[in-house]
Amino acid sequence: MTTKRYQFFDQNPVLPNVIEEIKLGLRETPKRISPKYFYDAHGSALFEQITRLPEYYLTRTEISILNQNKEELSQIIDKSCCLIEYGSGSSKKVRLLIDAIDPQFYVPVDISKEHLHQSARAIHDDFDSLHVYPTCADYTTAVALPDVIDGAPRCGFFPGSSIGNFEREDALRFLTNLRRDIGPGGYCIIGFDSRKPKRILEPAYNDAKGVTASFNLNLLTHLNRTLGTDFDPLGFRHHSFYDEALGRIEMHLVSKSAQNVTLDGETFHFSCDESIHTENSYKYSLMEVKELAQKSGMSFVTHWEDSQGWFYVVLLQAPDTTASGDD
Repeated sequence: MTTKRYQFFDQNPVLPNVIEEIKLGLRETPKRISPKYFYDAHGSALFEQITRLPEYYLTRTEISILNQNKEELSQIIDKSCCLIEYGSGSSKKVRLLIDAIDPQFYVPVDISKEHLHQSARAIHDDFDSLHVYPTCADYTTAVALPDVIDGAPRCGFFPGSSIGNFEREDALRFLTNLRRDIGPGGYCIIGFDSRKPKRILEPAYNDAKGVTASFNLNLLTHLNRTLGTDFDPLGFRHHSFYDEALGRIEMHLVSKSAQNVTLDGETFHFSCDESIHTENSYKYSLMEVKELAQKSGMSFVTHWEDSQGWFYVVLLQAPDTTASGDD
């Protein structure tokens, strides 16, 4: 096993043809743009502001749950483990988890090479004994993890209710891949936002200061700058709502008037009040979490939640099939 404490593994993930992807989305009915285009530098800064808003309970609630239960986590998760984080965000939550369980290895997986390297280096510099092996890959597909962690017990980490951004069938596919990543007997820790009344959910995506609106509208500014589209951000308004039947928050950008937008020589017409669907955020009951775990082939070990039941931190385990020889 390598003695290097830091090594970057690049799987050279296939990046989408962004122009074609956006054009395909704008040809759909309703029109769509992926939420991944929220995150240029300004969008990331706006999201950090959102996490501190009084209406947006998710981040502070999940951090509080992890803090309150870190001793129990440290007793369950093997200290010699490899902690695999899917998506490399601000690192606040994973730092808390590293402090709690003291893993031997940390493998953050993200498709954004520059951000991944920066955030992984910062973790390496701050934890003297931790071996850090950032892996540039698309974690929405099967990931080939570095050979240097072979033999170490594994624990996956997917915080922030990011699983809610997947369509439900895609969430199942992701968990099935994750089960393969962590291997027999491996654990994973996942954040789920719970189903709850509209009066709680909708303000979290429609804050009084309008930061979420700015975050949503910045997607258009980002595309104008990087792709040469000619969206008029002032010609659209932010709209989000909770669909109780589907159990999801929907975010949209709604055209204030009839207008045209061009991209790569193609013109897209917007009628007044026509929207671009920019994000879904699915909410889960505890029963739905358990059903999802079962379908993915993992067992539901336990969960922790806040006193109001607004957020779940869930611990799942892959079956230990080594004794029977199953794959």
